[in-house]
Amino acid sequence: MKQPVTTDKAPAAIGPYSQAVVCDSTVYVSGQLGLDPATGRLPETTLEQARQSLTNLRNVLEAAGSGLDQVLRVGIFMVDLADFKAVNEIYAAFFTGACPARSTVQVAALPLGGKIEIEAVARVSKPGAAS
Repeated sequence: MKQPVTTDKAPAAIGPYSQAVVCDSTVYVSGQLGLDPATGRLPETTLEQARQSLTNLRNVLEAAGSGLDQVLRVGIFMVDLADFKAVNEIYAAFFTGACPARSTVQVAALPLGGKIEIEAVARVSKPGAAS
C-alpha cells in the first residue's frame, strides 16, 4: 500500500503528484526544485538552487521517516552541465560516507524556470512516520 508524504518544510507539489510516496520500506521522493518553501521563489544561481533543492529533499525524507543517510539512488537534472563540478561540491556537503548511486543529466528546461531538480529513492528508517 502506498502512502503519500507531505511536509510544509518543502514546496508543495506544483502538479498532480505527491512530494513523496512510501511503499513498504522504501520512499520515492519526487523531483525537488530549489524553491524556497517559505517564499515560493527560486534563488537566482544554480548553486543556490542546488543547496535549496537538497534541503527540500532532506526535509521530505525526514517527513517520510527517512534521511539522507538512507538514500539509495539520486537523480539530478540540470539545465547546464557546466555547473556540474560546483554542484558536486554542494552535493558532497549533504551526502557523506557511502554515497548513493546517482545519475546526472542535462535537460532542455525544468518547471518554473528552475536550473536544477533532484529526486531520490531511500529506505524508510522509521516505518509509519510518513505524514
